[in-house]
Amino acid sequence: MPSFDIVSEIDLHEVTNAVDQAKKDLATRWDFKNVEANIERDEKGITISAEQEFQLEQLMDMLRMAFAKRKIDARALSEDGESKAGKLVKQHLLLKQGIETDMAKKIVKMIKDAKLKVQASIQGDKVRVTGKKRDDLQAAMAMLREAELDIPLQFNNFRD
Repeated sequence: MPSFDIVSEIDLHEVTNAVDQAKKDLATRWDFKNVEANIERDEKGITISAEQEFQLEQLMDMLRMAFAKRKIDARALSEDGESKAGKLVKQHLLLKQGIETDMAKKIVKMIKDAKLKVQASIQGDKVRVTGKKRDDLQAAMAMLREAELDIPLQFNNFRD
């Protein structure tokens, strides 16, 4: 029976490359000359810091542009909180991986409400969709691509 998995994964190596690219852009920007600003990658996410709030927003835009160049969905970033330390404003961004239970339930409900001839089941941090026909599975993929979800979705492990 044909099936596929719906996952939300990001390539951490590409994230590191995007952060490095944003750092290079930061070094060449004239409006950040003589300004203490930084973009750092750690095991949990990315930390950006600047002297002012509007500079923090510009750093965020630079990071999103670097993500777009590397074909990483910017929805994989979630803001973890802003803090002011001394003369710097810091923003920590978490990298979202895997589908949380609430989102998985929402995806399963969307598939069931679409009245497609497929079954969806939650398996850990992914959702498995099975059906009798390959066309039904492709219709489910198309429906999920068009849906406005706040996480990036990938479809893998397609079995015929």
